[in-house]
Amino acid sequence: MNNSSEQPLALITGVGQGVGTSLVRRFAEAGYRVAMIARDVDRLAKLEAEVPGAFAMPCDVTDTQALQQVIDKIGAPKVVVHNAVGGSFASFQETDPAVLQKNFEINTMTLLHLAQMVAPGMIEAGEGSIIVTGNTSALRGKPNFAGFAPTKAAQRILAESLARDLGPKGVHVAYLVIDAVIDVPWARKMHSEAADDFFIQPKSIAAEVFHLAHQPKDAWSFLAEVRPYHEKW
Repeated sequence: MNNSSEQPLALITGVGQGVGTSLVRRFAEAGYRVAMIARDVDRLAKLEAEVPGAFAMPCDVTDTQALQQVIDKIGAPKVVVHNAVGGSFASFQETDPAVLQKNFEINTMTLLHLAQMVAPGMIEAGEGSIIVTGNTSALRGKPNFAGFAPTKAAQRILAESLARDLGPKGVHVAYLVIDAVIDVPWARKMHSEAADDFFIQPKSIAAEVFHLAHQPKDAWSFLAEVRPYHEKW
């Protein structure tokens, strides 16, 4: 990897084919070195070959020791985007408690571990951003989201605790609620009759994350939302 001190470092978890990939491209376009975390080694290798400045760090985010090894190897990031997500959709009666626990580990516990690992360096530097991608499950619990919504709500509240703690120390924490269906192949298949503007584009989400990570200190947001113009809310 290129360890040029002249280039800022971004760490992105959950580098899938949609939002994660768009995040990598957006930060790399802005001159960042981008550490990409996901379990799919082949996907990361392909992106590493395509995107200058991006480098693969295959890791299961719930493996705290492996995550710490990644941080130790790459150094102190200026921006961390926690985009990895564990999801499941079933009523509370049908939800396996082990699934809820796993989703909690990915969505909430990983955020805690990441913050504990990177915040000291950001505080020392007097700058840094931790951005979390969320969704409307962080704000409400619907019947078939019993194994998912509680973990996203906890994630949002944890992020708020981080923001209130770290903000006065120069570190910006923000939570982005995505109130939309993201345009990825499986969603297109599920909503095969939908028009193009029914979906939100991954690159649009990435643009907003980048914006949040670079807000001036006199105008920081914590809770931000994005949705298509015609979305009911």
